[in-house]
Amino acid sequence: EVQLQASGGGLVQAGGSLRLSCAASGFTFDDYAIGWFRQAPGKEREGVSCIGTSDGSTYYLDSVKGRFAISSDNAKNTVYLQMNSLKPEDTAVYYCAAGSYGLGPEAYDYWGQGTLVTVSS
Repeated sequence: EVQLQASGGGLVQAGGSLRLSCAASGFTFDDYAIGWFRQAPGKEREGVSCIGTSDGSTYYLDSVKGRFAISSDNAKNTVYLQMNSLKPEDTAVYYCAAGSYGLGPEAYDYWGQGTLVTVSS
């Protein structure tokens, strides 16, 4: 059974940091890219960052470049999203997913449950 377990969300003040984790199981980890997506109330889901687990390539949404960093621990089948200098507009439910490299949700086959990130001003 494919599982993607996202964790690490919470409430943080603007300027603070959080680290999200995505633990994967049930598929060959390095056959897939892992992406982080977010969805704020009333908005569409958007891709935030992705990583190619086989080669370590990364890609970021422009608005998070320089603030967020994605990494992968292939030995643990886990991808992390380090989020620094958080802004209120980063508030959303964050999801991880496994699929093809890129930030388009349609390219991802497997999705985890979300973890809520709330950034207070």
